[in-house]
Amino acid sequence: MSDNSDIASRLGGLSDAELAGVLLVATAGRPGFAAVHAALLGVVETGDTGGVGDVTPTTPADTTAVPRQVPEAFGQVGGGCAVPAVPVPPPGMPESAASGGYSVSGVPTFESVRDKVEQRYGTAQGMGELDRQTPAGRSVDEQWQAREKAGRERLDRIRESLHGNDAEPHEP
Repeated sequence: MSDNSDIASRLGGLSDAELAGVLLVATAGRPGFAAVHAALLGVVETGDTGGVGDVTPTTPADTTAVPRQVPEAFGQVGGGCAVPAVPVPPPGMPESAASGGYSVSGVPTFESVRDKVEQRYGTAQGMGELDRQTPAGRSVDEQWQAREKAGRERLDRIRESLHGNDAEPHEP
């Protein structure tokens, strides 16, 4: 392999069409340059380089290049691309919030999380109210109230007995 400056000077002497053809061959089959290869294919297909065909290092200079034909349907029935183009907002415009409670990057929005929490809280309160209206729920409430009443009565009796004991020893 020769010096890099020698290669650069030779590439600089090529026309745009020839350079695109050489770069297509150089980037073909290299995963690291897949994006460059795809961009070059796009340039060649749009005709910006004057219609460059398949170029190999052994292509004689006097042959004419035949543009490669790419089917428009991409193998789809009915023609056209099955995937619609994604519109890209111009720079400087704020990104619109995605619908469904998630941001464009897939993170739940604060509002959607708040709504979910409020919905779950409301459901829990409603379930409690419904439970109290059933016979089993009423019996549990009645048992609770009976225990509370019995506890208060017992506490009152204990307090009375303590106060009664305090008053007797202090009397002269």
